[in-house]
Amino acid sequence: MTQPNGPLRIGIGGPVGSGKTTLTEKLCKALRDEFSIAVVTNDIYTREDAMMLARLQALPEDRIVGVETGGCPHTAIREDASINLQAIAELNRKFPDLDIIFIESGGDNLAATFSPDLADLTLYVISVCQGEEIPRKGGPAITRSDFLIINKSDLAPYVNVNLDVMESDAGRMRGKRPFGFTDLSRGKGLREVIDFIVEHGGLRVGTATSTAA
Repeated sequence: MTQPNGPLRIGIGGPVGSGKTTLTEKLCKALRDEFSIAVVTNDIYTREDAMMLARLQALPEDRIVGVETGGCPHTAIREDASINLQAIAELNRKFPDLDIIFIESGGDNLAATFSPDLADLTLYVISVCQGEEIPRKGGPAITRSDFLIINKSDLAPYVNVNLDVMESDAGRMRGKRPFGFTDLSRGKGLREVIDFIVEHGGLRVGTATSTAA
């Protein structure tokens, strides 16, 4: 095990269509040469996100596990995370050198949070296409996530969204907690997210085992 306390577990949440799977893909591709990585995806009745990550070659297919949560995806990351914890345990047995496990939730509302038993760090993704007012609506996901990602910033002019307003509202709602704007389809803003993960996740760059193809 490269990391002294076991693999860093990073929860990725956000509403349907905000860019969670794209974020997971980009993070895996950016970090897999430096760290040993695996992913657990949550879907209600399918394993679509897991299959998509495999098609995109984010990681070798055996490092991606899809779980079906049933009708309440929030429960699987918070009140009863057993299905995810079981998937993590299986990945740890299969790959004892893991440095990072990403846990991508199903579609969430603004009240969704990860159990501290499941995730060490939480990233929450919203999209400018959901409306300029989303940051100021608050909710635990907006105010308490470790890093808030405001995605699809390139589309702001087309959906009548003022990014300055979103920035001001996000800063007011989050206080000192960091956030950033991204265009994940083009990789813009990804570096800031990666730097946050490495710094706050206690990852030791240069000493880890990369993800084998």
